[in-house]
Amino acid sequence: MLPINVDSMAVLGAPRAEAWGAAPSSFGANITVVDKVPQDMLHMVDSHWYQFPPMNPLWHGLLGFAIGVLGFMSIVGNGMVVYIFSGTKSLKTPSNMLVVNLAFSDFLMMLCMAPPMVVNCYYETWVFGPFMCELYGMLGSLFGCISIWTMTMIAVDRYNVIVKGLSARPLTKKGASIQILGIWANSLMWTLFPFFGWNRYVPEGNMTACGTDYLTKEWFSRSYILVYSVFVYFLPLFVIIYSYFFIVQAVAAHEKQMREQAKKMNVATLRTGEAAQTSAECKLAKIALMTISLWFFAWTPYLIINYTGIFEGKNISPLATIWGSLFAKANAVYNPIVYGISHPKYRAELFKKFPSLACAPPADDTVSQASETTKCPMEEKPAA
Repeated sequence: MLPINVDSMAVLGAPRAEAWGAAPSSFGANITVVDKVPQDMLHMVDSHWYQFPPMNPLWHGLLGFAIGVLGFMSIVGNGMVVYIFSGTKSLKTPSNMLVVNLAFSDFLMMLCMAPPMVVNCYYETWVFGPFMCELYGMLGSLFGCISIWTMTMIAVDRYNVIVKGLSARPLTKKGASIQILGIWANSLMWTLFPFFGWNRYVPEGNMTACGTDYLTKEWFSRSYILVYSVFVYFLPLFVIIYSYFFIVQAVAAHEKQMREQAKKMNVATLRTGEAAQTSAECKLAKIALMTISLWFFAWTPYLIINYTGIFEGKNISPLATIWGSLFAKANAVYNPIVYGISHPKYRAELFKKFPSLACAPPADDTVSQASETTKCPMEEKPAA
């Protein structure tokens, strides 16, 4: 292993010329991506990574910059969501308790994970020791699990309101609190298992982040990845698809009925209180579906990397693991953007509390717009 010149690492923007070369020969046959890993971390590094040369420092710089920007956006954006939804009386509803839980989870994810990763990208390896590596991997898994199950409960709530209607048991604040408590307890259980020997948290291939061990070939360790993915990825996905299949079906039937009724009455649209309420639910379903789609777009790369590791690990390179980290952490930025664009009440409160963010006067949501199809103004329920 080559010695590390600590003084040279302390100088910002002082890259080694040979490290910037793209050709493997510029690194030397005996230099690997593991060479900068501290001695106390080597027992956690899988032998698979010793075959790869060091990553180009440019990748570390780009990753550190991207995570820093995403972290800032997520902390500010989700902080605003929590602040506005929790501090506005009209938005304090049982459904929005789930929204706040989602934003709070995303807020904590980037608060806990972005700063360490930026530092590690600067040093091009994990520098906080074995325990912090395990804690980092556990927190990433915990907040990701909380996010997906919160979104699943939001989808179930939308299903009850839109599909079942008045026959559904309404969500109360007590019911929402129990759901949130159950989400945290379930997520904590799954993410604590590696501390007790069922799998483990180890450095990822880029050596700047930590996650579950998907390279160990023992089936006991592999089984954790398989079982965890069933209960934290595939089962929620099935519930969400089931919910939204019937939501879309119900909304389509309602729109058809409204068009036929409006045609009989020779008017452009029907704007009764009941129609407005159902239209609002339609918009909420679309917002929730978009948010959930973005979540799965963010976490699917991690699933692919983990499954590739447990079945055919030789196809994973250190560079490939960067995309899993980047896409997953970018998920924490999506939600406040979605709410800011799609939620009139949230947007109105945001501009009221932070007037400098308003680029144009807010639209008058009280104006009724004629249409041949059902519109989806958000008049009653908060965004899911």
